[in-house]
Amino acid sequence: MAAQFGRRLRKGAATTAVAAVAVAALSASQAPGVNDHGRQTAAEATPSPEASASDGSATGNSPYYTDLPPLKSPNPSPSTGPAPGGTGATESGIPATVLDAYKKAETTLREAKPGCNLPWQLLAAIGRVESGQARGGRVDADGTTIKKILGPQLDGNGFALIKDTDDGAYDGNSSYDQAVGPMQFIPSTWAWAGRDGNGDGKKDPNNIYDAALAAGHYLCRNDWDLSQQGDLDRAILSYNNSRDYLNLVMRWLEYYRKGAHEVPDGTGTLPDNRSDDGAGASPTPTVPGATTPAGSTPRPGPKPEKPDTPQKPGGGGTTTPKPPTTPPGTPSTPPTTPPTPTDTVDHLEDAGTAKLTAMAGDAFGRRISTRAETEAGKAVAKVRVRFTIVGDTDTTFTGGEDVATVATNSSGVAVAPALQAGEKTGTVTVRATVVGRAVPGLDYKATVTERAADALARTGDAALTCAPGGTFANQVELKATYKGAVADGVAATATLIKSAEDPTATDKGPYFKDADGKTVRTLTGLETDAKGLLKLPKLYADDTTGTFLLRVTTAGGAALTVELTVAAAETSSPSPSAGPSA
Repeated sequence: MAAQFGRRLRKGAATTAVAAVAVAALSASQAPGVNDHGRQTAAEATPSPEASASDGSATGNSPYYTDLPPLKSPNPSPSTGPAPGGTGATESGIPATVLDAYKKAETTLREAKPGCNLPWQLLAAIGRVESGQARGGRVDADGTTIKKILGPQLDGNGFALIKDTDDGAYDGNSSYDQAVGPMQFIPSTWAWAGRDGNGDGKKDPNNIYDAALAAGHYLCRNDWDLSQQGDLDRAILSYNNSRDYLNLVMRWLEYYRKGAHEVPDGTGTLPDNRSDDGAGASPTPTVPGATTPAGSTPRPGPKPEKPDTPQKPGGGGTTTPKPPTTPPGTPSTPPTTPPTPTDTVDHLEDAGTAKLTAMAGDAFGRRISTRAETEAGKAVAKVRVRFTIVGDTDTTFTGGEDVATVATNSSGVAVAPALQAGEKTGTVTVRATVVGRAVPGLDYKATVTERAADALARTGDAALTCAPGGTFANQVELKATYKGAVADGVAATATLIKSAEDPTATDKGPYFKDADGKTVRTLTGLETDAKGLLKLPKLYADDTTGTFLLRVTTAGGAALTVELTVAAAETSSPSPSAGPSA
């Protein structure tokens, strides 16, 4: 573990105290005011006196990474150098897949537990402290770590004593448990807290999507509201029952709230220092309910080796050290890491996506397909492609999301979820990008047309007749369809026309009334209901008799002409008068 995370500061037994002093110093020097959203900042957010882990420590008070966030803004200008206490702008960069997992977990919890108010930045802060954002984002296309991230063996020697609970299934240790994965769950915790965050049907603590969602649910248990400082304190302390840990997580939480950006997978900044400062120590284990054995002490780091002693003339026992075989100043060759599939992607190509068109409110019949390729044009499997709907539109993917992430199959093709057209018509842009790889995106255009009907028919066949100056007894009702299906929400216009050859509005004969009771012979803004039905207002007749035409047209070209008759009532002729009686 030490090899991946670089040099570790040697602090020995005083590490915890040093970390506490460092956090306190940073809080004093970096204390911001209340931000414009009214949140308490970390400097002001003194843990509530009653805040404590209600069900034991989630990490068994195990070690964690103590690197502090930079003092400067997470969004400095490109010319700004590294900030004291950190590496400047790079500290706010979160590997793309890891960031996607945090945000997806927040979205899921917003629906599953809306009262929790979990911010993704809290998951990012804990992920930073627990595993350095999954070792700087060393994950594959599905979000699973390239190599397992294991905590120390919990054998009671400087750590909690937790004997094996999973027969080594997750941690490979059949004697004692070890924390596993980017959010550092031990197997016994994962048994009840584990979640499937990437929809592959598995609950894997080594997968950042699964682990982030599980951490979100863990922090949201007990009906905690994380927008309240007291509950936020309790949730963080339940992950590691340490005030120093709470203060550190709060610093990173506020730092990420000020700004964070996406960086390619595998390029995230790695932490250097840990609270136990043991050489070769692994990331913090997560041990809910565990306690550290009484009298146990942290494992000390290795003692420094004594230098060789030159041999005295005529003496014995020691020898003069041999000169190094490698000339001084020769840089050592760092170990090479094989590229991930994502590293080999050079560009994206359309994979046969046809023309994308749908009426407002309908699902698109075809889906977007994108192929990830190397520079030589070879397909790249197991790469995550993110599809994002951009621009001012209410069109979404099925399920209401405007972002979807899909892994490429063995042919290098990722197929986006079906698009669901909104009510806004026009062109919609869907952009495909590679998660964790800075290659140009690929834009797709989809067209949303207005709702339409291709056929209209009356729902009844009663004659439409009226006496001069009267009211038609029957109202006109029509049904609109499109390719045989109900055409709902279709705009329509009704006009009393002069003749079949002249569709302009007539100035005599039957008429409608507007809201003020005035005569109108053209109605616009009509719309079919959910069943495709359109019932026109009452019709009235003036004193003109004859046969008249009512024409109804819809978007899409459907039209129907209905005959109206205005005729005087027939009068009965008088019976012949009777002759004089005899």
